[in-house]
Amino acid sequence: MSENPTPPVAGTRPHSFTRHGITIEDPWAWIRDPGYPDVQDKDVLAYLEAENAYFDAIMAPHKPLAETLFQEMRGRIKEDEASVPQKDGDWLYWTDHEVGAEYARWWRKPVAGGEDQLILDETPLAAGKEYFRLGEISVSPDGRLLAYAYDDNGSERFEVRVKDLATGELLPDTISGMLSEIVWTADSKGFLYGLANENWRTDNARWHKLGEPVENDVELFREADEGYRVAVGETSSRRWLTIATGDHVTSEVWLLPADNPAATPICVAPRKPGREYDVDEHDGTLFIHTNDVDTNWRLVTAPITAPGEWTERIAPSRHFYMTGVACFADFFVVEGREDGLDQIELHRYDPAIPPTRLNFPEASYVAGLGDNPEYAVTKLRLGYESMVTPGTVQDYDVATGALETLKVQEIPSGYDGSKYRTERLTITARDGTAVPVSIVYPQDFPRDGTGKLYLYAYGAYGHAIPPGFSTSRMSFLDRGMAFAIAHIRGGDDLGQHWYHEGKLEKRTNTFHDFVDVAKGLIALGYTAPGRIAIAGRSAGGELMGAVVNSDPELWGAVIADVPFVDVLNTMLDESLPLTPGEWPEWGNPIEDKAAFELIRSYSPYDNVSAQAYPPMLISGGLNDPRVTYWEPAKWAARLRATKTDDNILLLKTNMGAGHGGKSGRWESLREYADEMAFVLWQLGVEG
Repeated sequence: MSENPTPPVAGTRPHSFTRHGITIEDPWAWIRDPGYPDVQDKDVLAYLEAENAYFDAIMAPHKPLAETLFQEMRGRIKEDEASVPQKDGDWLYWTDHEVGAEYARWWRKPVAGGEDQLILDETPLAAGKEYFRLGEISVSPDGRLLAYAYDDNGSERFEVRVKDLATGELLPDTISGMLSEIVWTADSKGFLYGLANENWRTDNARWHKLGEPVENDVELFREADEGYRVAVGETSSRRWLTIATGDHVTSEVWLLPADNPAATPICVAPRKPGREYDVDEHDGTLFIHTNDVDTNWRLVTAPITAPGEWTERIAPSRHFYMTGVACFADFFVVEGREDGLDQIELHRYDPAIPPTRLNFPEASYVAGLGDNPEYAVTKLRLGYESMVTPGTVQDYDVATGALETLKVQEIPSGYDGSKYRTERLTITARDGTAVPVSIVYPQDFPRDGTGKLYLYAYGAYGHAIPPGFSTSRMSFLDRGMAFAIAHIRGGDDLGQHWYHEGKLEKRTNTFHDFVDVAKGLIALGYTAPGRIAIAGRSAGGELMGAVVNSDPELWGAVIADVPFVDVLNTMLDESLPLTPGEWPEWGNPIEDKAAFELIRSYSPYDNVSAQAYPPMLISGGLNDPRVTYWEPAKWAARLRATKTDDNILLLKTNMGAGHGGKSGRWESLREYADEMAFVLWQLGVEG
């Protein structure tokens, strides 16, 4: 191996297109294999393999550090980890891992007493495969059958199988290309699911009857709008099956009796652009959670016999962002966030009885309903954690209000929470908006600008990044670094309005917030320019691309995982699986010149310039259907050809995985260990 490996060069090939009178040159367009998802182009594969070889060569001297980090992280994970059993009907269900195993085992035992039953072991299913992910698992109402779906290459093309739990035999029923949940009918003789179409979009809901050929499955619903996706589910009582369709801004829900899927579906409310809602049911009354009059949402009810006659049950609140409602036999639960912090409220069906809000002890935390499969319960399963408190499973006694701790995440190598401090800061962005920041650091962390800091964010699709616990993060903290989460606009951390302020024509607020948070942390003495490592994944990778273009001098290291960086090209290609459904998020540059110009102005790939860039590690997945492999590959190629510095730029493509990277407990940790080693190397932190 050469002492100074030479980075690969992806040659250019003339390619351009014109839209709205503007011509775009894209000389690395050839990296997209026209046969995708079957990538066979020899030049493409040779380039990706050359980048992988370069990655291996550059990181080889740092493999001992990566191995140290891997062993540290593995040492914090209980090898024979098991979940807390939960009752569902006549059975208690739980999962565990064998020592050393990459994948989980699924168990149950009779509530009345009896032997443990292994109902599914993922390890044999994953044997010999580079990638394996269990996507869905569902036991029939009578407890006799198990339907499960798995993906064995990262493409999210799931195969469904059905297992007889009495005999252990697989039924002949096999469904390929499933992309949905599996929801059983009440008689346990079939289930609902969604099949992906030729563009890998779920535009249907189907009913499979066990023993019948798949080609005879009954199509219960088909969506005509190519931007919508169809999902199947059920109400908490399991009396009703749900078929939901929608995009990022509009939804529509249909109901079917669980004991008669052939009945005429009931439409709760016809789609209305910009209105979203979801539905649960209790004793013939629909509980409809909707944003029809306010971005903080409200709760309305309607009789199932007249589902369009809405009566307000809980009005929208200026301070409380209602994120969900779940019905149980004797009460319902409202979840939400107040000033960005999780809240759980228990409501009786009698509106005269005031609700009970649960109290949590820390200033910054994550809390929510856990696994609660049964309708008639006296205790609620909850989950709680913070940036310094390990994951905790609790049962809340509805009658007494008592909280019983059932399990606290065990860290075999040891954990002392008093060694760390966590804060929730507010930093003012350039337009005067106050942006929350969650930060954790060692108790002796300096505040004189000499500290090293890892800053993470996402900022899209209304997806909030919770300030939760991470055992992996401790490898940074124990080396004296701080770790911060920027709760930037584009997520819904402070409500749906926070999401709206970071999408479409306001997209650049997301990028500005991130940069301004970094500058604010510098001003507060937490760190300094060049001492900040930043990371983002998928749409968060787009964020990384935007901020290295705009403010490259701030960053000491950049991790961009499966980054959505070729935004303009992707949004112009309606044949890609996700594109039509993404237009409400980013805009439609095909039809709208203003959207075209806006996306072009920030699309990271299109805005690479001749300037110095920080050290960067970029990842992709050859089988990724969400952010296609050529986005990070084209971006890396353009960066190599354009940037003016000698800083390290690495591209690593998982040739047998997709959007989530490698599968398995330990393989995914090894991948993260490589990224951590890169960060520590570039920031000059002692190993």
